[in-house]
Amino acid sequence: MASAPQAQLPLFYQDLMPLNSRDHASYKSRQTDKATWLSNQHAVPLTAEEFPDASRHYPIIFSSGANSVPLALMGLNEGINTFLDADAKLLDNVYVPAYVRRYPFLLAKLSDSSEELSLCFDPTSDLVGEGEEGHALFDGDQPTDSTKGLLEFCKQFEEAGQRTQNFVAELEKHQLLMDGEVAIQQDGTDQPFIYRGFRMVDEAKLRELRGDVLRTLNQNGVLALIYAHLFSLQLIREIFGRQVMQGKGPVGAAAPAAAAPAADEKPAAKAPKKKS
Repeated sequence: MASAPQAQLPLFYQDLMPLNSRDHASYKSRQTDKATWLSNQHAVPLTAEEFPDASRHYPIIFSSGANSVPLALMGLNEGINTFLDADAKLLDNVYVPAYVRRYPFLLAKLSDSSEELSLCFDPTSDLVGEGEEGHALFDGDQPTDSTKGLLEFCKQFEEAGQRTQNFVAELEKHQLLMDGEVAIQQDGTDQPFIYRGFRMVDEAKLRELRGDVLRTLNQNGVLALIYAHLFSLQLIREIFGRQVMQGKGPVGAAAPAAAAPAADEKPAAKAPKKKS
């Protein structure tokens, strides 16, 4: 099996392999209550349609640099996730982003010349493979209902990813995104902790938009998403407090260097190398 280069793999994925009935006839997909692949990730891509649900639990920010993507912030420092316990179990009653639920599957092009997307999986994950437990992926040479459901979920995710790109393009069109900065003063420290390396909506520019532009943004649903993002930013201090309570907070009086979000790729699959 040829492994795709690390630099080309989306967040979480260590390798990619096209799923097929010849090589994976006896494979099964398994469920787990432990999101070990999420343990060391502090930011996860979000689709725009997830904003209403995600904004109740996570600060929603945008990755820095070109081609910004929305991110659910699960920790303020790289490698820290405050929504998992010591066993990598997600906290109860917390919204789980679709990007997390999709793993270890995704749709990807098998070659640069092809426009067709194929259902692929990460063969290093213990959530798919041979064994007695789990849902069969094939019945003979035909995909099972379980596989069809996985395929449909991945299709819906890709479609949501395209709508998310259009949403971000609308923000860029009106120059509404700016570099973000958050200063948090912790009791007992002389200097605040400064967090940078992300983008957010510029409220001043939002207020300056012409009435007809605001009306259009309201009619196409963009305005509601913008406010979900802005309201969610209040949760940044809550995440900071959770880090401190979990013993994962910054130590010392000096402001730390802010970590950039862990994922700055689009929430869409990149092409794996073919199996050899």
